[in-house]
Amino acid sequence: MNPSEEAPSRAPATLPQARRALRRGTAVVLPNPPPLTHVVTATTPIAVNEAKRRPSGQPVALWAHHRDTLDALTGLWDLASRHRTTVLRLLAEEHLTVLLPVRSPGTLPSWLEPAVKDGWMLLFGARWQPLHPLLDEHPVLYVSSANRTGRPPAADTGDALAMFPPTVPVLHLPDGPGHPHARACAPVRRATTTVRVLPDGELRLHRHGAQDHASGGPEDYLRLLSTRYTDPTRVV
Repeated sequence: MNPSEEAPSRAPATLPQARRALRRGTAVVLPNPPPLTHVVTATTPIAVNEAKRRPSGQPVALWAHHRDTLDALTGLWDLASRHRTTVLRLLAEEHLTVLLPVRSPGTLPSWLEPAVKDGWMLLFGARWQPLHPLLDEHPVLYVSSANRTGRPPAADTGDALAMFPPTVPVLHLPDGPGHPHARACAPVRRATTTVRVLPDGELRLHRHGAQDHASGGPEDYLRLLSTRYTDPTRVV
């Protein structure tokens, strides 16, 4: 049986309820705009991993949604200053997940360490306007796809309610991806594409996802990125 076909055991959370849960340190499942799937987020990486039923020390992405956090990250990634605008636009406009080289792995702030593995930091960039009241309260949030091991990420509210226990609130927006009309009209949802940005600005596909699928494949999508943004990057 698909998760969406199972009967949810409780009602979804409202925005005020989701805000209170995050303030308590509880992991919360949040929607994204099409064609992205839901994500699970929390103020600690342990809460994210426990919600997904995986080892508490497993790396997670840092949600790079807050200006203060982005300003702090600028001095921590090993990229030339001319590539900063490209990275910010990949996060904010393309809603990508990006892997960026770390400048000094041994001197990272503690809040970034859970998002770093083998010298690369993992950042998630979607910042959907309906979520601003919730996100803006937390400059540092950790995030991962809203799924349990072996299952695809939740595409809508029903999927998420069936997949996660009552201890993990699932936010539902009135006209969001759980709405019947939205589900009927929206494209197939997938997790975000992940792009690796090398120190010289070169872009490489790390993981297939919604963005490159919608653009006809990874090669076409990387070419699209190279022409869409003014920063002079080489694409392979």
